[in-house]
Amino acid sequence: MALLTWICIYPLINIIFITVMPVIGSWHPLLKTLLTTIILVPLMGLSIELLRKQVGDWLYK
Repeated sequence: MALLTWICIYPLINIIFITVMPVIGSWHPLLKTLLTTIILVPLMGLSIELLRKQVGDWLYK
């Protein structure tokens, strides 16, 4: 499950950094982290469910 989480989170973090950070680059670090997690957590929930359906039984062997 840890590998599956990493496979989901790594590209999402990179996409968020590329798209959002140029806009919020001058914000306080705590606000940047807050916005990043507000975006990332729902995306992770959706992504992990889709990926779990793809790998199916392999994950739970």
